[in-house]
Amino acid sequence: MDVIDVVIIVAYIILTLFVGIWVSKKASQGLKSYFLGGNNIKWYYLGLSNGSGMFDVSGTAWMVGILFLYGVKSFMFMWLWPIWNQIFVMMFLAVWIRRSNIMTGSEWILTRFGDDRAGRASHSIVAVFAIVAAVGFIAYFFEGVGKFLTIILPWDMALHIGEMVLLTSEQSYAMIIIFLTTIYTVKGGMFSVVATEVLQYIIMVIAGVLVAGYAFFAFSDVEINSVISAEWKNVFFGWELGTHWDQEFQAFNDLIDSEGYKMFGALIGMTLFKGFFASIAGPTPSYDLQRILSTRTVKDAAYMSGFTNLVLFIPRYLLITGIVVIALVVLTPEMIVNPGLTGAELEVLLPKVINFHVPVGIKGLLLAGLLAAFMSTFSAFVNAGPAYLVNDIYKKYFRPEASHKHYIKVSHIASFLVVILGVIMGFFADSINSLTLWITSALFGGYVAANFLKWIWWRFNGWGYFWGMLSGLVIASLQFVLDNNKGNFTEGSMLYDLSHVHAIYLFPIIFGVSMLGSFLGTYFSPATDKEVLKSFYKNVKPWGWWNPIYKELKAEDPTFEKNNEFWLDMMNCAIGIVWQSSMIVLPIYFMIRDYPKAIIALVVFGITSTILKFTWLDRVRKIPN
Repeated sequence: MDVIDVVIIVAYIILTLFVGIWVSKKASQGLKSYFLGGNNIKWYYLGLSNGSGMFDVSGTAWMVGILFLYGVKSFMFMWLWPIWNQIFVMMFLAVWIRRSNIMTGSEWILTRFGDDRAGRASHSIVAVFAIVAAVGFIAYFFEGVGKFLTIILPWDMALHIGEMVLLTSEQSYAMIIIFLTTIYTVKGGMFSVVATEVLQYIIMVIAGVLVAGYAFFAFSDVEINSVISAEWKNVFFGWELGTHWDQEFQAFNDLIDSEGYKMFGALIGMTLFKGFFASIAGPTPSYDLQRILSTRTVKDAAYMSGFTNLVLFIPRYLLITGIVVIALVVLTPEMIVNPGLTGAELEVLLPKVINFHVPVGIKGLLLAGLLAAFMSTFSAFVNAGPAYLVNDIYKKYFRPEASHKHYIKVSHIASFLVVILGVIMGFFADSINSLTLWITSALFGGYVAANFLKWIWWRFNGWGYFWGMLSGLVIASLQFVLDNNKGNFTEGSMLYDLSHVHAIYLFPIIFGVSMLGSFLGTYFSPATDKEVLKSFYKNVKPWGWWNPIYKELKAEDPTFEKNNEFWLDMMNCAIGIVWQSSMIVLPIYFMIRDYPKAIIALVVFGITSTILKFTWLDRVRKIPN
């Protein structure tokens, strides 16, 4: 690395630590100040922070690999998460969630199921899920940033004791960055997280624009089009993936055949099925939920969620496509001579491009931007996960009357504990891809059923929620164990077959088991107290099957009206998904110089933005503060 690049990276780290620690004094006024910023942070800062938190380096490395291999339609792989849950949050869920005026997702659950034994069981299982998810994501970041930095940085950081390797270079790099990030996150809570994430977002955008600019001017249309095919540029698809690469690049076609996504129509069908239920279920109890709860007003929650979508995708895909263009022109010749090409080699395309094919200065800014992407997402989870440990377990069940100072100290300890558990899990993860699939398909699959039912069905109760979540978590954990031990099972056995099923196709099984647990738990226990249900429905006003509760409220207050906007919300979500997709494909088509399709994407973006102005934004403006 050139000295200029090293100076840029060191300056970025020092600046981030300074900003994070400088604003940390604001977080000492209590748990609400520490975890929610005292509900005093402006919505556009929270939107930038939320977008920055989603700009993670592991996900970026994964998306570089799949865009390189599958072309434009690869953006639909993001539906595995599903990324358009942010659209559902923007259209109606942010308003429903923010009306609660509480601190965490599990505390929110008490407003739905009450504070009796059933309510506390549901409250506890959400807290457990939030902590497990935070630990899983920290493991995911640990795996990703270690691989990334080992290829980028020249120093061997492996730790040996005699012949035994105590820490690999990947693990050492990951632990150093995690330690630095944890310092300011633990010290300043939400204030430090948001302040540093806004700074990190600015750095990421600058890095993305510079890389895109370099890729755009350094490589010609002819060079790009000599590598990619018409199918690579095609956003549409059939039941089965067509031939993406010309005959001279057959190694890439062979890799597509072995990746498990060949039946693309079935994959997209499954992601749509999962995505609909997962999106209505609402955000998982993690950092984006904390951002919604941190907003000043209900109206601000909607603005913040919409702004997150607007600021995230174009700069992120400018960076991703810029890297891919460089890889297509420069790295393709050396990759096609490899007959045993694997998906793991796609995960290191990002650091390879940065290491050898990005100019001095831009490399330093890009590395700073990707470190910012890692640190912002990591800090968001380190702030979100411990909130459940401290507020929903320790404070509620062990020390309900302690001082603010005591809770802040416990929050520091809880943050370190969550980080340590995540790092330990990261030591045992096989790859970024295995963690990605476990989190998106298995862990979130166990979350979906119970959280979908909680909005739409009045009879669904706390025990149904508890058993639905628990059964989903158990099945998700079994899937993770099977996936990480697939080499130990006898070929032809049931365990062998299950361990080799693609995680997304296990979603219906996980969803079904969780739904069964939800129904059995509900029907074998009494309904939630009517006063709790009436209070929840009157405050949140979700649509769904709430007729008995609606009738009682209507009898008490003849002016009370139910929410009849289901079809409008669903129409807005469909338009929003197209709007979001246009922001992804626009920079891709622009960077590969397919200008007619780039113009179509721009027109689609303009039309959908105009429609949403009337069907969504004007409605949000009418929400009382």
